[in-house]
Amino acid sequence: MGQQKILELVLSDGSVYPRKGWIVLADRQVDVKTGTIRVAGAFENPGGILRPGMFGRVRAVTGVDKDALLVPQRSVVETQGSYSVVVVGSNNQASIRPVKTGERVGQMWVITEGVKPGEQVIAEGMQKAREGVTVRPKQFNAAGQGE
Repeated sequence: MGQQKILELVLSDGSVYPRKGWIVLADRQVDVKTGTIRVAGAFENPGGILRPGMFGRVRAVTGVDKDALLVPQRSVVETQGSYSVVVVGSNNQASIRPVKTGERVGQMWVITEGVKPGEQVIAEGMQKAREGVTVRPKQFNAAGQGE
């Protein structure tokens, strides 16, 4: 069989089914209400572990962004369709920076333009930080980073 086995099945208890599945067919029509497409996949089922009516989630890697820059979603502020973050400069002064966003990854957001690696982005207290105001940054650790 020449199918590319790229699908993972996450069972209702959170465990991952040990065999990968393959795509049987995919709709090309995007559902305008949900922004999704319908895909049918198949998984080998030796031993009959998978049963009719079982619930699970299917996931697949659709692309890889090497060296992607991630910030917590809570750091990104949307104003009338444009996005910005508050960056802390070397002198601890706040600077509001427009950014372009990519995919969401767990609780993080890929930033494609506007922030460089190593720059500090404010994750909490953005409403107090205004352009040029001196801030006291504290380290922020996001739970489940890069899920």
